[in-house]
Amino acid sequence: MTLVLASSSPFRAAILRNAGLAIETEAATVDERAIERPLLEAGLDAADVAQVLAEAKASDVSSRRPGALVIGADQTMTLDGELLHKPADMEQARYRLLAMSGKTHTLHSGLALVRDGETVWRHVAAAHLHVRDLGPALIGRYLASVGDRALQSVGAYQIEGEGIQLFDRIEGDHFTIIGLPLLPLLAELRARGEIDG
Repeated sequence: MTLVLASSSPFRAAILRNAGLAIETEAATVDERAIERPLLEAGLDAADVAQVLAEAKASDVSSRRPGALVIGADQTMTLDGELLHKPADMEQARYRLLAMSGKTHTLHSGLALVRDGETVWRHVAAAHLHVRDLGPALIGRYLASVGDRALQSVGAYQIEGEGIQLFDRIEGDHFTIIGLPLLPLLAELRARGEIDG
């Protein structure tokens, strides 16, 4: 059985490989904003958007990988009820961190398993992250330290790196925060007989 991760994310691939899974990776070629726009207009929430995007990515790769079980993953972030996207530049990253200061934001991580174009399983998990009070000087030092890595995630941080210092409280699973709820995925793969259990 071929297990394919529909992503070019080295973080997600490393999570799966570190868990002992033999995976291949192939990036999906979907326009996330074009998929997202009608979902938001229809009133779907951030959890639904993450789920639909995960399925879209897995379905896209599945169309090129007959017989393979394809894992799709996507994550959305909301702050004050607004769905946000990755900052385009360092100035946007600075404003994002200022907006998050002293507040709680929510990450929704969606997962899907697709084989031959059919979604056979879906899951979404949430984590709530409370950012400590951040002053402009602290934000400036943080951004100078992490550089362009701040532009690689919607919150301008990587929890597995220096970004952890931005928080004073986290509610949720570590794997959900980094965009791949691992334990439910492993449980489903065992239940389906795709991995030894």
